[in-house]
Amino acid sequence: MQQTEYLIVGASHAALSALQAIRMQDAEGSITMVTRDDALPYSPTVLPYVVSGRSAPERVALKDGAWFEQNKVGFIRGAAVTALDAAARRAKLSSGEEIAYGKLLLATGAAPILPPIPGLKDVKFHVLRTLDDAMKLNKALPNTKQAVVLGAGLVGMHAAENLAKAGAQVTVVEMQPRVLAGYFDAEASSIIEAAFAAKGVELLLGAKVSRCETAGQGARVTTDTGAVLDADLLLVAAGVAPVTDYLAGSGVAVDRGVLVDDTMRASVDGVWAAGDVAQAKGFYDEAKILNGILPSAVEQGKIAGMAMAGDPAVRPWPGGVPLNTYTFFGQQAVSVGSQEAGETVRKEADAKHYLKIVMKDNRLTGIFGINVPFDPGVMWEIILRRIDLSSVREAFIKDPQKTARTIMSKTWR
Repeated sequence: MQQTEYLIVGASHAALSALQAIRMQDAEGSITMVTRDDALPYSPTVLPYVVSGRSAPERVALKDGAWFEQNKVGFIRGAAVTALDAAARRAKLSSGEEIAYGKLLLATGAAPILPPIPGLKDVKFHVLRTLDDAMKLNKALPNTKQAVVLGAGLVGMHAAENLAKAGAQVTVVEMQPRVLAGYFDAEASSIIEAAFAAKGVELLLGAKVSRCETAGQGARVTTDTGAVLDADLLLVAAGVAPVTDYLAGSGVAVDRGVLVDDTMRASVDGVWAAGDVAQAKGFYDEAKILNGILPSAVEQGKIAGMAMAGDPAVRPWPGGVPLNTYTFFGQQAVSVGSQEAGETVRKEADAKHYLKIVMKDNRLTGIFGINVPFDPGVMWEIILRRIDLSSVREAFIKDPQKTARTIMSKTWR
C-alpha cells in the first residue's frame, strides 16, 4: 500500500494552491495528488475557449510533469477516489489501489446536475465540465445545425454563443424568467438577452422541459408550454453539485458540500476541503454556502494547505463573496457581491450599458455592470476588507473605478 504524508484529491486551482502552501512550510514531506481527470491540471474557466477552438487542449495545462517533479509530488491521473476510511486514514482509488495518508485535502470539485426529465437518460446529450467534455463539444460543432441548450447559466450561455458562432440554430430553454438569474437582475439580464436574440439565438424563458426522446440521430425536446424542439445536439447545463459520493460512510459531514470551519478543516481529524466541494462560511451572514469561483478556490486551497502543514501564519477564511465575469459577443458583464445585502445607491442602464452599486453602512456590498469600466478583483477586495467608504462615498458612486484604484494604491499591503 502506498503511503504519503499529504494526499490531495483533485488537481485544479484549490488543489494546486494547497500544494504550494504546503511546500512553503514543508519542503520534504511526501505529497501525492490524485485526479479523476486523465489530463494535466487545467482551469475550468478555459473550457469555453477549448469548445470554440481558440485554445488547443494540449496548451491549457496549469502545470506540467516537470513542475511536479521539481516539487517532489507524486501525480496520479485518471484515478478517482471511490471510498474513504477516515478513521484508518486510507483512500481507495477506482484502480483498486489504496493510499494511506497523514493529512487529506478534498478538492474534488463539482459535477453536472442531470435534471429528472423523463427520457433524458435515453437520448444522446453533452455536458460541459471537463476538458474531455469540451473536446467532444468542439468536435461536434461543425456538424451541428440545430442545437438545444438546457439552462441559461454561465455554462449554457457560453455554449449557446459558441454554437451560434459555428452556424447552428440555437434554442436555450430556461425555467427561470431570465438568463443568468443567479448573477443579474431583470434589467441587466435583458441587455444580455437582447444581444443573443440579435444573433439569432432563441430564448425560451420560464419554460420547463417535460420530455426528451430520440429523434433520428438527435433528440426531441418538449416543453411544458407545448414547444417541440428537434436538435442534433443537446447540451444539458442545469448547474453543478459538489462531488461527495465517495464520502458515504466516511463520517465526514456533508450538507450540500463538505462542511468546513474557517481553516477549511472538515468534521473528522486529518481531513480538509477546499474549492467547489467545500461548504464554508459566507461573507454576509456566516451561513455555510457553496461559492464555486476561482478566487475562492485559490484562497481556500491556500488556507487549507497552510493549516495542513502547521503554518503559524494561516489566516481564517473571511467568508465567500461571489465574483463572476462573463464575456458575450464582444461585450462584458461583471457581477461582484450581493444584490440584497444593502441598498442600491446607483442604478442606470441603456440598451448596452448597465451599472448597479449596492452599499450598507458606507461599505460596498455589491457592484454589477455590463460594458462599464471597473476592476472586479479590486471591488471584490474592497468588499472582503469591509473598507469604510464614508470619506469617498460620493466620489465612489460617481466613478467607482477611479476611486477604487485610489483606495487600492493607498491601502493594499
